[in-house]
Formats: sequence, C-alpha cells, structure tokens
Amino acid sequence: MPRTDVRQHGTRTIVARGGKKSLLWGATAVAVVLGLLGLYWFQPWKLWQDQTVDEALPTAVPGSASSPGDSGANPAAGPRTVAQGDLISHEHRTTGTAKLIRLADGSLTLRLEDLNTSNGPDLRVWLTDAPVKEGVAGWRVFDDGRYVSLGRLKGNKGDQNYPLPPGTDPSAFTSVTIWCDRFDVSFGAAGLTV
Repeated sequence: MPRTDVRQHGTRTIVARGGKKSLLWGATAVAVVLGLLGLYWFQPWKLWQDQTVDEALPTAVPGSASSPGDSGANPAAGPRTVAQGDLISHEHRTTGTAKLIRLADGSLTLRLEDLNTSNGPDLRVWLTDAPVKEGVAGWRVFDDGRYVSLGRLKGNKGDQNYPLPPGTDPSAFTSVTIWCDRFDVSFGAAGLTV
C-alpha cells in the first residue's frame, strides 16, 4: 500500500501519495524511452557489422541506351574511366578508389573499388561539386553546394556500382563522398580528376 503523507497548510489539507516511488518510476520510464530513441538514432551495432558487396563492372546500364546521335556511345570502346580519385578518411577511416566510368552505351556509372569504411546509419553516395579537404575541415562541406545522390551505400566494403541519372553532366561534379545523411557528415571522400 502506497505511503500517504498528510500535511496541514493553513486551512487546507494537502495529501501526497507515493511521492518518491512514483518519481522513480517516472524517471525510469523517461530513461528507457530516451535510451530506445538513442539506439534508433545512432544504431551503434552497425559499427560491428560489415556488409561486403562484390559487383562486377557493368557493360551497360539497363534501360539507359543512348540515342543514335549521342557522341558518348561507342560500343567498340567498352567501359572507360573518365575520372577517378582515391578516397580519404573524414569522420571514419575510409579507403578505396572512386571511378567515374563511361559505359559502351554512353551511360555513366560511379564505381567504388576496394571500398573499406565503417558502417553507419543512413549512408549515401553523393557526387558533388565540393572540394575534398583533409581532416575535420572536410567533414561537412559536401551539402553546401550542388550534389546528386546516387542512392544508399550498398555495403561498407567491396566493389560496387552506382549509375548516374540520365542527363547528369559529369563535368559539373568534382568529388564523391560517402555521406551520413542522418548526421550531415562525410565518412570519406575522393576528388575526381581526369
């Protein structure tokens, strides 16, 4: 049975029931809710979960065949690297190579080779116009200018391909970032050079 405190205050009687016990249960409920929200938001278990992807270089992107007058299409040439760069670390240690590849049908694909980074919540692959800066100065610059999201990061390790949307002008973009959309920070990035 809960403890009841009765106090006389002037002409009024104040009754308080179960004060400390109710406060403890309320604080515990708030702590549990905040803990669950924190787990959802940060997803710390992903730091120990690796997802490896091993995709072959595509020969053409399905449904992206160039028109006959498109100068980018050259079936005899096969895939060729238009620009590339080595990934550097930002928020998390990141290594690998980013390559912008023109396929035989004229379409463009971003290829990440030998990628090795941390897993995390809401990771995206972005093609951007931002300069790649070393250290903390480069962590948050990629959403300041123009960027094209190529989709969710398929895995934090391995080789993977990301088709560029039709009509994307590759000369307008100079870098690639593995972007954590939840915390607005780059895990790693590469400058693209010809």
